[in-house]
Amino acid sequence: MREFITAPNAPKAVGPYSHAVLLEGFLYTSGQVPLVPETGKLAGETIEEQAEQVLNNLEAVLAAAGMTFADVVKTTIFLTDLADFSTVNSIYAARFSKNPPARSCVQVAALPTGAKIEIELVAHK
Repeated sequence: MREFITAPNAPKAVGPYSHAVLLEGFLYTSGQVPLVPETGKLAGETIEEQAEQVLNNLEAVLAAAGMTFADVVKTTIFLTDLADFSTVNSIYAARFSKNPPARSCVQVAALPTGAKIEIELVAHK
């Protein structure tokens, strides 16, 4: 049975989607952009600020499902500029220091709300 997850500490969805869906122990998240939950505005202009906020938002979604970054098995990172890859990689590595999940990273033309980064993930418990 599917369970639809709404994370109270993550930004409200900006469209008709759930923060995540839990199915047979797998959690599939929607992509998170760097919106601050309290304001609904971008966390900042720099890739550092935005990457940290995206990971904070994903942490809130994981927590709402009773999971942590240790449960993540796959991530997909969307960047508007691959020149930001090494910076994002450093910030990402701090959250996934042991046994990092499988990952893809792609450059896209644009992201919702003018964000520079979006990350989605799959976790399993």
